[in-house]
Amino acid sequence: MWSGPRNMSTALMYAFAARGDCSVWDEPFYAAYLAATGIDHPMRDDVIAAGEVDAAKVAAACLGPQPAGRAIWYQKHMTMHMLPEFDRAFMRGLTNVFLIRHPARVVASYSKKREAPTLADIGFVQQAKLFEQVALFSGKIPLVVDSADIRADPRGTLGRLCAALGISFVEGMLYWEAGPKPYDGVWAPHWYNAVHASTGIEKPEGPLSSLAADYAPLVEQALPYYQRLAVHRI
Repeated sequence: MWSGPRNMSTALMYAFAARGDCSVWDEPFYAAYLAATGIDHPMRDDVIAAGEVDAAKVAAACLGPQPAGRAIWYQKHMTMHMLPEFDRAFMRGLTNVFLIRHPARVVASYSKKREAPTLADIGFVQQAKLFEQVALFSGKIPLVVDSADIRADPRGTLGRLCAALGISFVEGMLYWEAGPKPYDGVWAPHWYNAVHASTGIEKPEGPLSSLAADYAPLVEQALPYYQRLAVHRI
């Protein structure tokens, strides 16, 4: 599952983990991304210490074997972590799905956790490029799911996603226990407060609150990349 940050990506990971037949992996390339870029992120040193900084080793691990012998392995990937210099050949061995969210909502959420985000930080450009690469090597349009559709109709949208993936929908995907999870990344204390307070897919979002004026250009820059994928959402 490829998304930018603040796309409901952790909640969707929790939904798949709640199936009972699915292992999950939280942002496998995060440590490699931080080590390669030198970018300053919250809990940077902890993330690098806890993860694998060799992107080639991470990519190899993504291809298996699957943990605990479970039928499904859900990998929550951040699009901006897949740097141009990282070999993407491993993606041919995965079923690649793209999770999207309107950039105005992404920027509003992200800016509360890390100030002054840039276009590169929120992953829309990278997501569009990955989408195009997958379409090219697979010869078909990859699956796209919009977080707004999941929140508007959790059972229906997740049911369509599961059907498209060739797996059964499990009612338990709609609910989970509140609190941290053993499979959370080490960065969870900074980023996952809201999802830790949740017990399932949240209700649809209301009108967007006013964004700071200086964020308007960032939303406008990201919007065409979101729209490019949104026309294909299930």
